Amino acid sequence: MNTYILSCCSTIDLTEQWTKDREVYPCYFHLRLGEQEYLDDFAKSIATDEIYRRMLAGENSQTSQVNIDEYEQHFRKFLDAGKDILHVTLSSGISGTFNSAKIAAEDLREEYPDRKIYIVDSLGASSGYGLLMDALCDLRDQGMDIDALYHWAEEHKHMVQSWFFTSDLTFFIRGGRISKAAGFMGKVLNICPLLTIAADGTLKPMEKVRGKKPVIHKTEAKMEELAENGLAYSGKCFISHSECPEDAQHLADLITSRFPNLNGKVQIYPIGPTIGCHTGPGTVALFFFGKERR
Repeated sequence: MNTYILSCCSTIDLTEQWTKDREVYPCYFHLRLGEQEYLDDFAKSIATDEIYRRMLAGENSQTSQVNIDEYEQHFRKFLDAGKDILHVTLSSGISGTFNSAKIAAEDLREEYPDRKIYIVDSLGASSGYGLLMDALCDLRDQGMDIDALYHWAEEHKHMVQSWFFTSDLTFFIRGGRISKAAGFMGKVLNICPLLTIAADGTLKPMEKVRGKKPVIHKTEAKMEELAENGLAYSGKCFISHSECPEDAQHLADLITSRFPNLNGKVQIYPIGPTIGCHTGPGTVALFFFGKERR
């Protein structure tokens, strides 16, 4: 029986069933569409296709992180049960939730001096953050203790490679990530930008690719370039998408043809409500263990 629990944010963009199967305990982000508020609870409160439909109809969307009080309530129930905690957060380059979790942990350490509370900044997002959690679950199940697992997470989180593209610039323009002028020209020229999550956990545009098919091949090529032996850490890769399953499957098929040892181990998940509120529909992301991000 484990003396500690693994915890994360709902922005891992896997599934609720995955959290149950792997015994991981999520904290839920929040979102607001128009005048209504919802939990990011693996699309139970609101389906992602409904979010995109309303965003495309002109409703404003906002997201908010897990706050300090929510973290304290979440952590306390495990501490009261005599469990230590390893919690991994969404990237600090995208959200302030890492700082909130750290403050909550510091407050609770005074109240529970005999318990261990580790907070890890994943420096990742969506199913890449989920891929890191999946690897931690494997190591926990193999018997690794919480101290060693914490150090493993800190040492290996930079090895999660994250590459994604969008075929719809609408919400990148609306969110200010792309200027209106650049966005207009991008639509005219059918530009699909290829982006990555940098070593500091922030989003970084890398290439402007004309056309969906070429950008799918460019994304797979990044895996050929950067995967090395990193796949050995989990023997799998994750793909997430926002309402474009055919594009995600095209990428998965391409990866399977290039990496036959991954046949059946390329897993596709929907992008969740929080991340989806920022990307809108048309985004595909690829995550794998590979070269260290620098």
